[in-house]
Amino acid sequence: MQQIDSRTTAGAIAIVAALLGSLSTARADDELKIAIGQINNWENQMPTLGQDAGIFRKYGLTLDNFGTAGAGETMQPIIAGSADIGLGVGVAGVMRVFSKGAPIRILLPAFTGTGDLYWYVKSDSRLKALTDTTDKNTIAYSNSGSSSNNIVMAFVDNGAKAKPIATGTPAATLTAVMSGQVDIGWGAFPMALKEVDEGKIRIIARGSDIASLDRQTVRVVIVNADVLKNKKDAVLRFAKAYRETVDWMYSDLDALKRYAQKVASPEDFVRRSIPKIYPKSMLQTDEMKDIEGIQHDAVKLKFLEQPLSKEQLAELLQIPPR
Repeated sequence: MQQIDSRTTAGAIAIVAALLGSLSTARADDELKIAIGQINNWENQMPTLGQDAGIFRKYGLTLDNFGTAGAGETMQPIIAGSADIGLGVGVAGVMRVFSKGAPIRILLPAFTGTGDLYWYVKSDSRLKALTDTTDKNTIAYSNSGSSSNNIVMAFVDNGAKAKPIATGTPAATLTAVMSGQVDIGWGAFPMALKEVDEGKIRIIARGSDIASLDRQTVRVVIVNADVLKNKKDAVLRFAKAYRETVDWMYSDLDALKRYAQKVASPEDFVRRSIPKIYPKSMLQTDEMKDIEGIQHDAVKLKFLEQPLSKEQLAELLQIPPR
């Protein structure tokens, strides 16, 4: 009887130790609140798909992810400190608020080029190109400070006469276009491509039409300056998990399957389209591409009054090496 009791006691102790160990591991996880502009876009899937796949948990992180309508809405909670990290934010918009003293830093470059964005009209529209527009027309972008905002300002600078108007998400924009509230809508894969195939809308311009922007890093991952200082280890682990998630998204078909389910698109369509629209090189996270060109265009398009100094850039860019 003593032997049985001894074994039972030992087993109970082992179970309790295992439970305490798992609780200790769970408690060790750091939680980060992540604001994601256009949360359904492929290039912004790292926190959502990566967390579902368990990649961030490997780095002791639990993410509280939520979506926004675009860069302006993404930057607000980061600046206010009500969220820690933001995704899908236009570089020019970040530079603008940083130059005015906002506690915001660039953690990672997130997207290079502009070929993923497009502008469209209803199929019965008289507009065939942006050069057909007048000041009575309207052209959409997501939110102030976004890359779509930057591109639309460049369209206007290149001769488009339509009035820029913020419309939020691709879904909200499509509704505004189809109901006649906006003449020219904006979209990003895979949103609105079904309507293109059905002949309901026509694409009349692409972000890649602005050659200078198409060579630049146009979207970044941002972090609150105080969060970077006070939770630096967790933030650096986030950057590592983010980079690992990018590699996983391009090496494991399970990532494409998960994404297709998330956006309710046929898996075969997603599998064929992603490499063409989003080659992995566009999601590189190591270098701000064409920083001089970024600043030149930011000044030209009136996001900045003057280029940032070397000291300001050193403070703004907090990109960790691999």
